[in-house]
Amino acid sequence: MSIAEVSEKFDLSQDTLRYYERIGLIPPVNRNKSGIRSYTEEDCKWVDFIKCMRQSAGLPVEALIEYVALFRQGDDTLETRKELLIEQRNRLADKIEEMTKTLTRLDDKIERYEQTIVKKEKMLRTGANRAF
Repeated sequence: MSIAEVSEKFDLSQDTLRYYERIGLIPPVNRNKSGIRSYTEEDCKWVDFIKCMRQSAGLPVEALIEYVALFRQGDDTLETRKELLIEQRNRLADKIEEMTKTLTRLDDKIERYEQTIVKKEKMLRTGANRAF
């Protein structure tokens, strides 16, 4: 696939894809005889993984660069890669727990506003009826 096709498929700019490759967020992409990037299915899996980890999970760039570097070193790094992913998973779980607490707090606050508004509207209706 061309960089334009990958860009469209993953809704990432071509500059972002080049940047990901340049800083080591994805392994180097093979190039054709003209020097143009030619993304394989494996390359696309890396792009998808990194996009998910960055945008959806919010994992730090540094951790992902380290993971890719370890991957490129081969099977001797399996345990280290696993530990890195477990550490990032734990951080993400903590963040989700914190965000869930914040969401609950916001829901409670919104509910109090809704109750106050309903009471105020009821008082206005009741007070308006008395005027007649």
